[in-house]
Amino acid sequence: MEGSGPAGVESGTNHAAQHRALALGALGGTPMETLKVSTKSNPNSVAGAMAGAVRQAGAVEVQVVGAGALNQAIKAVAIARGYVAPAGIDLVCIPTFADIVIDGERRTAIRLSIEDRHPARADGASLAATPTVDLDADAREPVPSGTINLTN
Repeated sequence: MEGSGPAGVESGTNHAAQHRALALGALGGTPMETLKVSTKSNPNSVAGAMAGAVRQAGAVEVQVVGAGALNQAIKAVAIARGYVAPAGIDLVCIPTFADIVIDGERRTAIRLSIEDRHPARADGASLAATPTVDLDADAREPVPSGTINLTN
C-alpha cells in the first residue's frame, strides 16, 4: 500500500504520471508525486503537501473520487497558491479524468495536475511570457479592441 501523508493526504507514485513527467523532462528525472485526497482531508495539510512537492519537483498530481474530495482538493489548491506565491510560483490546476479500480470496482477519478504556470528554464528565465490580467480593475473601464469583456 502507498504511504500516508499528513492529515488524510495519501501519497504515492503514479506510474502514468511519472512516465509523462519523465517524457516531458519537466521534473529532471524526479517521479511526480500523487496525493490522494478524500472528503476528510484537511485542506491546509493538503496545501502544505502540494506546496512542498511543487517546490521540490516542480509539479504534483492530486487524485480525487467524488464531489466532496474534489471540493477539499480545490480549496487546497487555493491555499497552496498563497504558500508558494512569495517565491514567484504561480500555481495552475489542469484537470483530467482517470479510470481507476478501488476494491475491485471500477471508478472514475479526477486527477489534478498542479504546476507552475511559468516554469523556469535552467538559465532562470521564464518559458512563457503570458500577459497579466488585473482582476481588481474596474469592469466599467473601456476594454481594448481585440478583447472580450465577460463582465457585461
